[in-house]
Amino acid sequence: MVERPPSGLRDGLAARLPAPDGAAPVDWLVSDALVDYPAAVAAMEARAAAIAEGSANELVWLLEHPPLYTAGTGADAADLVQPDRLPVFATGRGGQYTYHGPGQRIAYVMLDLHRRGPDVRRYVAALEAWLIAALDRFGVRGERREDRVGVWVRRPDRGAQSEDKIAAIGVRVRRWTTFHGISLNVEPDLGHYAGIVPCGVRDHGVTSLADLGRVVSMTEVDMALQETFEEVFGPTRRAETIALS
Repeated sequence: MVERPPSGLRDGLAARLPAPDGAAPVDWLVSDALVDYPAAVAAMEARAAAIAEGSANELVWLLEHPPLYTAGTGADAADLVQPDRLPVFATGRGGQYTYHGPGQRIAYVMLDLHRRGPDVRRYVAALEAWLIAALDRFGVRGERREDRVGVWVRRPDRGAQSEDKIAAIGVRVRRWTTFHGISLNVEPDLGHYAGIVPCGVRDHGVTSLADLGRVVSMTEVDMALQETFEEVFGPTRRAETIALS
């Protein structure tokens, strides 16, 4: 797991991580069809390598996967409760087991931290700030936790201390270029989380915008994500495609 950022970096947009003046806008790509996980990872790694070499622009890629589980570098086999329920893919991101599937907006974020500041903790804080700002557009108060990566919402209707995870963060950095990224639960099948212990956290649950009564389209979510990404990381521009093997 990623070490927690200092508290001073975690207050709202204090975690901004813009590109230097004169840098090209970040390419912004949205895939409408479900994307096969191995093909997506291969394309993401190729693009991250090109960014590190200086031959490609930074990229944020929004997509959805078919239902599956991924096991991060810190995954505990005991947390795969139902190993035959869905396909399981080992992955190089930080973190433990998580679920991906339709109705969940994934953003693979490929940024050059050489230019933005070679500080992984600050980068994770910026991702959290981005998600919290996007959730605010839909009247949802997302919060950080010192001992848990991701974004959480309080559920006072279920008890004073009850809270659920609405967005996960799992990153990898190679040659100071980021890849993997975030997943935001819009309207996924939350029942699939029963097959794992999500992110190794047993004492709290998972939720989604729909579960919280915010029925919004993926297009609306994408607009909120793009607008708030620009507040934290800087300008974007539309990209048309990414090469899939």
